[in-house]
Amino acid sequence: MTRIAKLCALLMASGVATASQAQAENIDVLMSDLFPGGEATYIGYDSVERMDIPVTAAVDRKYLIVDFRFPTPPEDAQLQASVHKVCMTLLKDRELIRTLSDAGYDMVSVAFDRNSQYDCL
Repeated sequence: MTRIAKLCALLMASGVATASQAQAENIDVLMSDLFPGGEATYIGYDSVERMDIPVTAAVDRKYLIVDFRFPTPPEDAQLQASVHKVCMTLLKDRELIRTLSDAGYDMVSVAFDRNSQYDCL
């Protein structure tokens, strides 16, 4: 069972995953209106698969990066809150998590610049 599937099961057991039922078929729609008022702009997402890592390895091999940009660099508290907001929006969408897990994704990350990624899982 992948880490995404395990987290989904944990969220469903705790009742958190039922809070959001956004359309899982389109990450762009889910993410594009997440930050109102120009707080952060959704750029897009990218799928990364490390072909040099064997499928049987315990290391994350395939992951999704959801990318945003701030108009100005945020303070640490705003950055942390923004990472939490993106991750919880993604993780609460059970259908999306199921689809990503079925597609072989091991992890979801969020980026707000070209230098750093923050793992949701």
